[in-house]
Amino acid sequence: MKVVILAGGFGTRISEESHLKPKPMIEIGEKPILWHIMKEYSHFGFNDFIVCLGYKGSMIKDFFAHYYLYQSDVTIDLSKDDFTYHRSNSEPWKVTLAETGLTTMTGGRIKRVKDYIGNETFLLTYGDGVSDVDIADTVRFHKAHGKLATMTTVNVASRFGVIQPDKDGRVRRFREKAASDGSLINAGYMVCEPGVLDYIAGDETVFEREPLEKLAKDGQLMAYRHEGFWHCMDTMRDKEYLEELWQTGGAQGKVW
Repeated sequence: MKVVILAGGFGTRISEESHLKPKPMIEIGEKPILWHIMKEYSHFGFNDFIVCLGYKGSMIKDFFAHYYLYQSDVTIDLSKDDFTYHRSNSEPWKVTLAETGLTTMTGGRIKRVKDYIGNETFLLTYGDGVSDVDIADTVRFHKAHGKLATMTTVNVASRFGVIQPDKDGRVRRFREKAASDGSLINAGYMVCEPGVLDYIAGDETVFEREPLEKLAKDGQLMAYRHEGFWHCMDTMRDKEYLEELWQTGGAQGKVW
């Protein structure tokens, strides 16, 4: 099962870092947050990734182009420009790096990698949020209900829009989140059927608006409730918080 990761945004709210690098390449514990997300999926046996590139996408390409070298012991014969690799700590990942446009919206980025996804169930998440969610269980939940899409939901104090599922988990509607609200938000870590792509018109489509709203209206969107750790690296304060967790051994998103 392929994992689609949205990694093309400008990251304007963390411009202290994102003016130099794409947001998914901002580091926690000397590794990009994108790497941490991929390690989460790999822990559950999902190692085939499609990364949707946009802003400064070449830096993500450079990271993976040299990744095996940096994770390995290597002998370099400079007289022949010959590399001999020895022990390697590289993960068993297959990574498709897809250029999806500089200003393309989230839905458009997903639509652009349709050919790489193929006609099969796929996983989908954002390149800036880490969690200890049981990804294998989200897949089991998705297969059991038989709808087109499942999103992981968390209850956090935030500025994001609110999801209101019924008691069976079916998403009925979205609304703006009140300051003291205890409602659920979309945390990513989605499971989708190929039919979800039919809800996306093109590059201008924001996935979190028309497609998800229409899926909810059609009774095709379910909420997987996660009660554990989730945190989005949206600002420098978030980055510093996640870095502190990592350095003090409290990184709850480290499930591997």
